[in-house]
Amino acid sequence: MTKKETAIAFVEAVTSQNEAKVRALATENYIQHNPFLPTGLSPFISLFPILKENGTKAQTIRAIEDGNFVVLHQFWTGAKPFGAEKMVSFDILRFNENGKIAEHWDALQPFISQTASGRTQTDGATDIIDLSKTDKNKEIATDMVKDILMGKNPNKITDYISSKKYHQHNPSIKDGLSGIIEAVKYLTSQNNMFKYTKIHKVLGEGNFVLTISEGEWNGKKQVFYDLLRFENGKAVEHWDVIQEIPTVNLANTNGMFGF
Repeated sequence: MTKKETAIAFVEAVTSQNEAKVRALATENYIQHNPFLPTGLSPFISLFPILKENGTKAQTIRAIEDGNFVVLHQFWTGAKPFGAEKMVSFDILRFNENGKIAEHWDALQPFISQTASGRTQTDGATDIIDLSKTDKNKEIATDMVKDILMGKNPNKITDYISSKKYHQHNPSIKDGLSGIIEAVKYLTSQNNMFKYTKIHKVLGEGNFVLTISEGEWNGKKQVFYDLLRFENGKAVEHWDVIQEIPTVNLANTNGMFGF
């Protein structure tokens, strides 16, 4: 199997509580960065009865491969153990030199049925193209976060985001540049604008790039996962997951970053 196929098979094995397959695909010292899950494969497997009790299932919408990393954009049902009945996640799996899954990061957010744009948090384009542009698109995405979201040069927004088409999947923001400007104006008026402080990882394949950043919102530390789709050097579609970084009741001490 390819890394993508292995990653999807691993999630399917987890949600079907197939212990043998999980052990075949992942290392015993599987490193966990979800703060509420124990690190190590055996402690993780010990939680399978909770998934079975809740009927927890995942649908993979997008899979992106970058070196030894695979990103899965997923829609979860029966997800009360993670915070809500329906959840959206980005999961990142790192493969070791033997092709086994060795490490996991994620961020999850409740699924919201009514959104500002009318789009869902997971629908939209899925086809991966422009593989030769991967490095360039990762560079553009990195500069975009620095200039726009970290405030280095916010006036350059039209250098990064298409003024003709920008499909928005953040549930609180409308489509287009006008939607971003409206959201920024409102959040600023509430003294509650997103604050991005550090980029921890950038992963991409062709026209899709995911940035993983740290910052603050609502007066609390947050992890920001932003997935961008590019056409001709500009972002034309955006999905995200924002999760508060917890500080209590932690199941491991690995942190949500540490790439």
